[in-house]
Amino acid sequence: MQTEELLRFALDIGEKMLISGAEISRVEDSVRRILMTYDMKRADVFTITSSIIVTVTDADNHTLTQTRRIHKYSTDLDKLHNLNALSRKICADKPALQYIESELTVIDSGKRYPFWVECLAFALIAGAFTLFFGGNALDAAAAALLGALLKAVVYTIDRTQVNMVFANVVSAFILCTLAFLCVAVGFGQHADKMIIGNIMLLIPGIAMTNSIRDIINGDIMAGILRFCEAIMIAIGIAGGYILAALLLGGLIQ
Repeated sequence: MQTEELLRFALDIGEKMLISGAEISRVEDSVRRILMTYDMKRADVFTITSSIIVTVTDADNHTLTQTRRIHKYSTDLDKLHNLNALSRKICADKPALQYIESELTVIDSGKRYPFWVECLAFALIAGAFTLFFGGNALDAAAAALLGALLKAVVYTIDRTQVNMVFANVVSAFILCTLAFLCVAVGFGQHADKMIIGNIMLLIPGIAMTNSIRDIINGDIMAGILRFCEAIMIAIGIAGGYILAALLLGGLIQ
């Protein structure tokens, strides 16, 4: 058994789980269990939102450490489910390392929803939230259109690999600007309802929830870091709205 290769695959699984939205305790427990399944004497795993550090000691008392730096993550619950299933299978069956490598390749190449489906989902969610918060049918229709456009904006910004806070400022600014313009031309009556319906798509709800779970599980440092990241995202969203309101808010007065 090649300890270095095993450690690399265990880190691959942990990294992909963290990027897909897993809480810290799940990542650490999965990596540790995988390593201990292959008769390691000791496995120490330290994870925060931006880094994973693993030190393992094999049966020959050789100690090896590897680190992964996490620069960006998102939510992919389907991929997280597949990674969980793979980690459980590894712990139950102790397969050859070639099997782990092939399964990771399959998971990485998993089928994603087409872009138009994601735009449609954004539109339906934005329209539904606009109605929920008191908007009328015309507001919901306008918000649905803005939701589809918001998905295109988010997709474009993600490809530029810009700073997370700046990306949310730009996304919120474009969204709010378009909402004010829609009301100005008569396509919608309540810009605030349209904006809040779409901002629900940007709010980091899962990150906030995971931060509380991490703190409850005893991962205080990781929980605080994730909570701070969620707050910075929220501040970026608010900043984008403020800029748009200062520049274009007068259009609907």
